[in-house]
Amino acid sequence: MDTIEVSNLNRQFLFRMEDVGKPKAEVAAKRVMERVSGVNIVPHFCRIEEKDVDFYNDFNIIALGLDSIEARSYINAVACSFLEYDSDDRPCPETIKPMVDGGTEGFKGHARVILPGITPCFECLVWLFPPQVKFPLCTLAETPRTPAHCIEYAHLIQWDQVHPGKPFDADNPEHMQWAYLQALERSQAFGISGVTYSLTQGVVKNIVPAIASTNAIMSSACALEAFKIATGCSKSMSNFVTYIGTEGINTQVSEFERNKDCLVCGPGVLMELDTSVTLQKFIDLAGEHPRLQLARPSVMHRGNNLYIRAPPVLEEMTRSNLECPLFELMGKVPKDSVHLSGVISANDKKSSVSRKVRVSFKGVADGVTDMDTACGG
Repeated sequence: MDTIEVSNLNRQFLFRMEDVGKPKAEVAAKRVMERVSGVNIVPHFCRIEEKDVDFYNDFNIIALGLDSIEARSYINAVACSFLEYDSDDRPCPETIKPMVDGGTEGFKGHARVILPGITPCFECLVWLFPPQVKFPLCTLAETPRTPAHCIEYAHLIQWDQVHPGKPFDADNPEHMQWAYLQALERSQAFGISGVTYSLTQGVVKNIVPAIASTNAIMSSACALEAFKIATGCSKSMSNFVTYIGTEGINTQVSEFERNKDCLVCGPGVLMELDTSVTLQKFIDLAGEHPRLQLARPSVMHRGNNLYIRAPPVLEEMTRSNLECPLFELMGKVPKDSVHLSGVISANDKKSSVSRKVRVSFKGVADGVTDMDTACGG
């Protein structure tokens, strides 16, 4: 959904000055097709969430060139939603949607191959990402010491004071210019130098300056892995490579293990149900199941809250679903996954956990009767 900015021109070879303001996807597709004869690229100028899930299922490989944890997490969940397991909790090969992910931050970068159900998915290794830097509001308001403090004060505090009820749009040049001027004025009042428009963009959008050579190295690594998957010419990387170019050139390949209990790519617990089983009955069965034994769970399906145990106001809002057939609440699909959040007891201790359940409905999905089912309705 991004458009080309002047700051993009120094680290790639597809965009020109006359392209500033145009959609990145459309210009990139046009230039690549001009350079490589016979290739066909269809650009889509929109948010990735605007495409139906089935859109992504039409592709053999998904290459991620995304710039946020949220976007990566979304595509990872989409690709893993195509994954199916057999009765022995082994991934069905024909349902595996390979992903190649890469990213850079200054002189550092990474690339990895994600084979859902075989290698760690994005959520399995989300802990690799460092927490984002956040400034105490008291420091921003009373004792700013850096240009970033002044910028965040203008962005987080002054904007709401001057424009109550109007959200700040980081992609709006007028909003960004206003934040820059306010930050500059505040920095001058406190004797702080270094506030610039580009720095304002970087702080507000959490942008780290891109290094062209780092981008080239990591994008070539991603392209090579995608080529290996597409052609089978060589074994794929196992499964994560890091690059550090601050002091020389250092690369290292690490083989991380998949989290078998991952709520996104893990098999979860298989339950076969009649289409007449209500949500309340399903919750009761989950509480009795030896691999679940969840007490007082909340239930979610594809981001929709089917039932929320607490707080009371939300419990009341979703209570009517308890008497509805789960089959209807899940959109009458033959099989799909739901997520339960509840409490388990072990060694006289209670703890909150989340569990994934693969639900198959009797008489709807083919071949279900051959599975090692967990329970019946």
